[in-house]
Amino acid sequence: MPRINTDEHGLKHSDITQRIIGVFFEVYNELGPGFLESVYVQSLAIALLQAGLAFDRERPLTVRFRGEVVGQFRADLIVGGVVLVEAKACSKLHPLHEAQTLNYLRATSLEVGLLVNFGPRPQFRRLVFDNPRKVYDTNLGSRTGAFRPREADPCSSAFIRG
Repeated sequence: MPRINTDEHGLKHSDITQRIIGVFFEVYNELGPGFLESVYVQSLAIALLQAGLAFDRERPLTVRFRGEVVGQFRADLIVGGVVLVEAKACSKLHPLHEAQTLNYLRATSLEVGLLVNFGPRPQFRRLVFDNPRKVYDTNLGSRTGAFRPREADPCSSAFIRG
């Protein structure tokens, strides 16, 4: 059975993620390390726009538990309506940063996330929360129903903010 929005290797939204990663390296090469995260997110937004990629910035997303709103967060960028981009400006990426991004994916209908770091050396992680059992409503930030992470995740029972 063919997979929707995947490449020949089965990677969801690989065309968009490759373009985002390319833009990330362009921004990193132009600015280098040492700025605040907000400078990098704004620079990414400019570069994404110039690359012809549509995005939402600081989009509010809702976390629900048993049908009740229990929290809200703002995604740095959502590109093409399908890839969540979380930017960091720190010495190195930590497991808590990955857990944060995975939790953002858990709380939404999005399944692909890019965690990018503008630290002393550029870093990125492509994270996937592929779950056909997700049930969505019309609000991108709302997800109800049971879930099972595709890969073992030691932080699956906690909402970690880093």
